[in-house]
Amino acid sequence: MSPLPGMNRSRKCAASIVLLLALVALIGARGESASYQDREAIAAPPSAKFPLGTDDLGRDRLARLIQGTRVSILLAPAAALLSTFLAAAIGGIAGYAGGRVDRFVVMLADLFLSLPWLLLLLAVRALLPLNTPPVASVLLTFLLLGCLGWANPGRILRAAARAAANSDYILHARACGVSNGRLFWRMLAPNLFPILLAQFWIAVPVYVLSEANLGLLGLGVSEPLASLGSLLRELASYSALSQNLVVFAPVLVLVILSGCLHLLVSQEESRSCLQKCQNNSSS
Repeated sequence: MSPLPGMNRSRKCAASIVLLLALVALIGARGESASYQDREAIAAPPSAKFPLGTDDLGRDRLARLIQGTRVSILLAPAAALLSTFLAAAIGGIAGYAGGRVDRFVVMLADLFLSLPWLLLLLAVRALLPLNTPPVASVLLTFLLLGCLGWANPGRILRAAARAAANSDYILHARACGVSNGRLFWRMLAPNLFPILLAQFWIAVPVYVLSEANLGLLGLGVSEPLASLGSLLRELASYSALSQNLVVFAPVLVLVILSGCLHLLVSQEESRSCLQKCQNNSSS
């Protein structure tokens, strides 16, 4: 029997909501309907044709909301996968090798963590040309997120690899003449996988919110491609808020998506800690 039945139920509910959002985002409106400007329906209220109305350019808000959710659901996990891969490669090898390599990686991670993460993203993103194509802008945005977000999980993977490298079973395998490559891939890497998986789930909602922050400041995905961050820019207009409350729909989707992902993160951390304790007790 599971020791956390209530948490399992909440995790299933959160996973179902994320899956539903992903299905709607993936099979929903295409990019053409999200960028099409209906000149006869400028800032139109909600109707049968436009369930969430249109924006100031006559674009369907619902189609753009679906497109923005699709961008976050597809590319935030991709950026998280990139950052966790870099963390595993840099932190895992540094923790296992030790010595100068370990000290250099620790200093490099401290340098990345000492810099204001959001300001660093803003500075790097602002250096890109203003006429960057929309597809290139979204790929570059999440590529930057993935490349700049390795430091914190890298330190965690480095500490876990360092502790595992000094464990009894690794020392016993070394004494038996097992090669370093076999030790790392066959004995050390499987023990680091639960931690790596937890760090991946932690990074996904972080990157969703990071893109929203960049888009809110106008440095995220460029027009006409929509993202949750670019849709939030309408909230800066008081007239839009007072006339049409549907502009809060991206906020609602962002809160639901990030909240469910954070719930899944907490569940994954609990499962990872439980599995680690079970492994330690069995060893």
